[in-house]
Amino acid sequence: MTSDKGAGKGAGPTVLAIDTASSACSVALGHGGAVLAAERLVMRYGHAEALVPMIDRVMAAAALPRSALDGVAVAVGPGGFTGIRVGLGAAQGIALALNLQLIGVSSFAAVAAALPAAPGVALVALDSRREDLYVQLFDRAAGVPLAQPAAIMPEDLAEHIRALVGDQTLLLAGDMAEPAAAVLGGRFAAEIAAGSAPDATGVVTAALCQIRREPAGSPARPLYLRPPDVTLPKRQTPVAARHR
Repeated sequence: MTSDKGAGKGAGPTVLAIDTASSACSVALGHGGAVLAAERLVMRYGHAEALVPMIDRVMAAAALPRSALDGVAVAVGPGGFTGIRVGLGAAQGIALALNLQLIGVSSFAAVAAALPAAPGVALVALDSRREDLYVQLFDRAAGVPLAQPAAIMPEDLAEHIRALVGDQTLLLAGDMAEPAAAVLGGRFAAEIAAGSAPDATGVVTAALCQIRREPAGSPARPLYLRPPDVTLPKRQTPVAARHR
């Protein structure tokens, strides 16, 4: 995707990024290789109410109209079921209304894209809101995944890593980096990337990279590593049957 809408600010597409998949609501605006404006608010619930005003504030901070946009990027998860749907719905609506490209970015890729490029392996660990961890390994130099994302119990994490990358030095990132380090207990040489929770700045960085590598790729489909939590109503016994 190429555009001259933002030619005054240099070559490259202008992309609005949305992340409501994690325990925060965040929006970022990127152009070329730069983040022009961003906002993030930590919240477990209420993404739907916070998102549209946040988009308006970020666009105003960058002094750009929505007509300047070339694409919309959205975090597709894994994360909270409702949050993922809120972000996807908003991104799809904006893309449809303005005839923009829609780019899906996994929360793993968003975290990895925000890390400094360097030799070695990054383990992105995300909050699953259960006992397990959502994890994916990345080549830090190339910024590409080394394995598929997975939901792993803490006691199985070391074996999972070793089976894929051996005993390489790790950079632990994501909102569960510190718990992952505690679980590994020194079995790997590892550092923690501070402040690496997923947010829209990582989404826009990853989206711009994806556009350069594969302009027609990255569909916006939700990424679930397990079914959503659903509580079914208890089956009621018919009144007539109870009085027999």
